[in-house]
Amino acid sequence: MPGQLGENAAIVTLWFVSASDPQSIIRSEPRADRGYGRKLLAQLNPAWPITPIGQFALNRSVPASENEFYIAGFPGITIIQTVLEDVTSLSKLSPRLLKSVPATDIYVFAVNEETTLGGFAHLVDGKVKRSFIAYEERVFEDDGIPSGFEAPYWAGKMGTRKTPLALPFNPIELVAEAQRAWLGFDLSTSPDINVVAYATDGRPEPKIAQPRLISSAEVTQAAVDKLRAREASDYDDYEQHEAPDRVVSQRMIGNAKKAAESAQRMGKSLWRAGREFGANMAEKLRHTDR
Repeated sequence: MPGQLGENAAIVTLWFVSASDPQSIIRSEPRADRGYGRKLLAQLNPAWPITPIGQFALNRSVPASENEFYIAGFPGITIIQTVLEDVTSLSKLSPRLLKSVPATDIYVFAVNEETTLGGFAHLVDGKVKRSFIAYEERVFEDDGIPSGFEAPYWAGKMGTRKTPLALPFNPIELVAEAQRAWLGFDLSTSPDINVVAYATDGRPEPKIAQPRLISSAEVTQAAVDKLRAREASDYDDYEQHEAPDRVVSQRMIGNAKKAAESAQRMGKSLWRAGREFGANMAEKLRHTDR
């Protein structure tokens, strides 16, 4: 779970967009390239110790925490999410960050749920077209002409007002509206937006346990043991029998034979699956940092 953010800190998500229809690209659910994010972070700060820590859907997970970056690079779209300490002016974010990816349009969204700090900005060819960020009771930046989607909120027709001295809306509500209007879709209901997560604080890469393949011998033994237990439960103490450990019925032999044959077939399938799994993993690792 993310830790508590500082007073003027926020989770900032930047969309670098050159594609004419971002929605169609997201709808195709492209897979994020692990190597792309690593190279982008190395460009931002060569001194950072970069550690991949996961791969998941941006819009189905908890947001980035301090010293973490969620990154995805798709055709015509790059997404970066991280935590910034002072975001009282979105138009004056680090030029290194804003220029890290060439794009026609850059959309910035900043949110701190704990303090109601919320903001959004749109830069076109590097110039600020609209930038707004505020608490419910304090506006830090309000540059450019408000977009059409903002009008109902400023008019008090949408959003919730906390006090008579507050804005007629919670700034975070307007951030969500800006995302829908500028990107062309609602993140909460869109297909998965796949990203790769990285840490820059030197933490080790999490270890993922590999599944153990069960051998055909183990399957055979389990089947035979199950059959023995079943035969023992069918033994009738009121009939005359030899000692149970000397009784070997033809039915049990036949069942054990069938179980062994089935296990042999299963063993071959598991061997092939294991071989394919190993080949796939080798291929993925070979392309990891491309």
